[in-house]
Amino acid sequence: MVSSEQRRKQLAREKYARQLKRREAARRKARIRNMSIALGLVIVLAAGGAYAASGGLNGDKKKDESDSAADKPSAPPTSKAPDPCDKPAKGKPTGKQWKKEPAMKVDKSASYTMQLSTTCGEIDITMDAGEAPHTVNSFDFLAGEKFFDHTACHRMTGPPQQLSVLQCGDPTGTGSGDPGYELPDENLKGATYPAGTVAMANSGPDTGGSQFFLVYEDSELPPKYTPFGKVTDSGMKVLKKIAKAGLTPMRVQGDGRPNATVVIDEATVRKS
Repeated sequence: MVSSEQRRKQLAREKYARQLKRREAARRKARIRNMSIALGLVIVLAAGGAYAASGGLNGDKKKDESDSAADKPSAPPTSKAPDPCDKPAKGKPTGKQWKKEPAMKVDKSASYTMQLSTTCGEIDITMDAGEAPHTVNSFDFLAGEKFFDHTACHRMTGPPQQLSVLQCGDPTGTGSGDPGYELPDENLKGATYPAGTVAMANSGPDTGGSQFFLVYEDSELPPKYTPFGKVTDSGMKVLKKIAKAGLTPMRVQGDGRPNATVVIDEATVRKS
């Protein structure tokens, strides 16, 4: 028969063994995390300031020489310029998720417009259902489900990065949110990204979700991001206002959160 003292020692040994196992697991996770961080820094530096929108944006920026000086973002990317936007409307993102892409209901021959009623002003986007039917169909569906309402535009890039975009569409505001399903890439052949372009962020081929970016100055990117719309002239004025407020860098200079409080109070899609 095992004595109480022997039992106590056995339990102590087992407890110590469990503690060692937990410590080793924690050290292993830390090593993996540190390797991932180091790899991310190497990729950023090697790309010369590449920007990863949910895992992948990079490229060179071209400035539109026809723009007047008043239209160009004047605030340095690290400045804390005055916030040009209003307070967000009351409410929070729904956080809804779906297991698969919504059924195709979009009319490829029709014109669709998405209106983003933001804290900084109205941003109207004409969408190309003929060239990007899956993407436009998804945005029509998500807007109808109020998915974008009360979501913040969580990321912006600018000088010294070679990409000038505002990224939105993530209900979590972290850069990792999505609607639960993925969309196929579309309209990539010969795709370019001049100022006013609206395109899908992704983390690889055919991984589009709900996150999208609005280009506020001409940017050169590889044709890997579905271009599906264009910001109207009035919307570009709002976008320029947001860009002028600058950004607060998160990882590297010129890549972080916009200083402007950019929140989509309501997103609507209409067919015309």
